[in-house]
Amino acid sequence: MINDVISPEFDEEGRPMRRIRSFVRRQGRLTKGQQHALDHYWPVMGIEYSGQMMDLAVVFGREAPVTLEIGFGMGASLVAMAKANPHHNYLGIEVHSPGVGACLSAAHEEGVENLRVMCHDAVEVLENMVPDNALSMVQLFFPDPWHKARHNKRRIVQAPFAGLVKSKLKTGGVFHMATDWEPYAEHMLEVMSSVDGYKNLSESNDFVPRPQSRPVTKFEQRGQRLGHGVWDLMFERVK
Repeated sequence: MINDVISPEFDEEGRPMRRIRSFVRRQGRLTKGQQHALDHYWPVMGIEYSGQMMDLAVVFGREAPVTLEIGFGMGASLVAMAKANPHHNYLGIEVHSPGVGACLSAAHEEGVENLRVMCHDAVEVLENMVPDNALSMVQLFFPDPWHKARHNKRRIVQAPFAGLVKSKLKTGGVFHMATDWEPYAEHMLEVMSSVDGYKNLSESNDFVPRPQSRPVTKFEQRGQRLGHGVWDLMFERVK
């Protein structure tokens, strides 16, 4: 695995450009199991960032609906979804290599074959490697809420990002978000409601009950025990 989470960007005069990122690059320390997974399973399930459009049927070796998850953490829920839906293809993107290693290890242990993973900036992957009108679903679960007001601009859910996601979804495809930070949930709702071409799938035009398709993670279970709420949003591309 090439550890190049962030591609350099330059202006017309060759000077590096500063881009606001929605994540902090934290490598962390790999366990022996995670390193083993990267060494042995990345060649099978990993996709290197290339900046060239992917043919998803070639990537997965078949034609099937594709779900993209952005920021899968340690990958437990992504692997569970892929195992529960063998007739769908799953592509996960995560910037932290320990999480990628953990996901690969779990996928191998569960015998999951319909999952591919990347370790790179999801925005760059969407812009440069995912074809338009290619995805059935995009999932963004518990992204960094960037609590401080001066950091709100770093939140990944902004109008340009929502528009980018829409362009990659097929008509009828769904952008599914979840957060345990209510101000961010309200922010997501405001942003998504402002982007033309989406339909809120909530009957009350705000949030939806957690669908069975989204497994409850250990992180979420811990929050529930502490009385924390979780807000799910699902927006369908209608045009």
